[in-house]
Amino acid sequence: MLNFYSHFSWILLVINLFLALFIVFLERRNIGATWAWLMVLLFIPIVGFIVYLFLGQNLSRVKRFRLRKDFRSIIESVVNDQRTEFENKQFRFNDASISQYHELVHLHLISNYALYTQDNEVQIFSDGVKKFEALFRDIAAAKEYIHMQYYIIQRDDLGRQLMEALTEKAKQGVTVRLVYDAWGSSKINKKFLKAFRDAGGHAAAFFPPSIPLINFKVNYRNHRKVVIIDGECAYIGGFNVGDEYLGHVKKFGYWRDTHLRVEGSAILQLQTHFLRDWHLALNTPMDRDYSLFAVSKPFEGNIGMQIVSSGPDSSLETIKYSYIKMIYEAKKSVMIQTPYFIPDESMITALKSAILSGVQVYLMIPKRPDHPMVYWASYSYLQELLELDVHCYLYNKGFLHAKTMVIDGKIASVGTANMDIRSYKLNFEINAVVYDSKTATELQELFLKDIEDSDVLTLQGYRTRPWYRKVIESFARLLSPIL
Repeated sequence: MLNFYSHFSWILLVINLFLALFIVFLERRNIGATWAWLMVLLFIPIVGFIVYLFLGQNLSRVKRFRLRKDFRSIIESVVNDQRTEFENKQFRFNDASISQYHELVHLHLISNYALYTQDNEVQIFSDGVKKFEALFRDIAAAKEYIHMQYYIIQRDDLGRQLMEALTEKAKQGVTVRLVYDAWGSSKINKKFLKAFRDAGGHAAAFFPPSIPLINFKVNYRNHRKVVIIDGECAYIGGFNVGDEYLGHVKKFGYWRDTHLRVEGSAILQLQTHFLRDWHLALNTPMDRDYSLFAVSKPFEGNIGMQIVSSGPDSSLETIKYSYIKMIYEAKKSVMIQTPYFIPDESMITALKSAILSGVQVYLMIPKRPDHPMVYWASYSYLQELLELDVHCYLYNKGFLHAKTMVIDGKIASVGTANMDIRSYKLNFEINAVVYDSKTATELQELFLKDIEDSDVLTLQGYRTRPWYRKVIESFARLLSPIL
């Protein structure tokens, strides 16, 4: 019997060795992620590789992303025209003060085909009740179409209220298209969607499992939250659909998030992203229904904006580049709110450089974790910033889910991307970069108000945490590239 176990152990060791070689030499992934996966294989042989099959595949090579070319072809000529204007220094900003950020605008334009539009109006929501009140009003007023995608749609009171509103509009002849993430919205079933579909509504799950209960694309989630109504208004930000986002779930308490309601040409860019995800979910070629880009009347706003996306279909980590460039643009202050703070070396370097240059860096994360392992990993990165006098706050009124960055009270980013490796490389994310001092100042004031509901984390306080927390955080940090 001992002989059998000895042979079996050697077989497992050889199999594990081949699996490790497969990850190292065939996947050619980020070195941090490689070491993290090797640790998983080392500590949980065989089972670790099964986990890898579900969570570790490099999806950027999958052929289904041929739709990216269709996405580019729709806006390529307009992007090239604007790119030429920038390169020839012919582009004119409505607000001359924004011209100092022309390099940031150019970065987004080149890396992400993110057109710069400057006829937008923005309304900020930091409370879920008010955000959904506004959204339901806009849904009720819809006449032509409603395009909606959310990472999470819960099968609870708010989820049912939303489906009832969409069903009613579908009965009225409004075209309603709904994309939901198959993993994040796993509670959605055919029964939940039946009345909506019977009324003529259209719904598609993003990356559903090929085999029931087995989803090899579970690690690649569509984390975007976008709504476009009649091409006249749009929503983008951090709120999903569920009672917890109204503050009605005891576990989380008050839900602090940030969302934008947008009017202006930025809507057309959001429309392009939605349609791409819609056809990707359906696995159909992207059509060119130009009626969806028609503008019934000129937009009258004066706010500059770019819509920046990222995902595993891109070789460039465009949202990470966006965050880093914004930090390097700062002259006075950087304010960051994020529920998950797992920066890579480039992000840490940018923040350290800002602090050492005299820029005041403010970082706010939740005090209450929703994903403990990610929370512990986040905590492990704070010491080196605290040693340089970063202003760090732990939000304790409820759960902080906002993903915002404000630079000098002049420009800001609001969207779905956390400051972590998952948002940079694995999830499909989307942010609005707003070039407007009024909007940025309003977001800055929200941050200052949130400080009143936060605990200050000092270096001394950080160092006095229990030893077992330090051990857990160190282990979580080793796994952070794959969390």
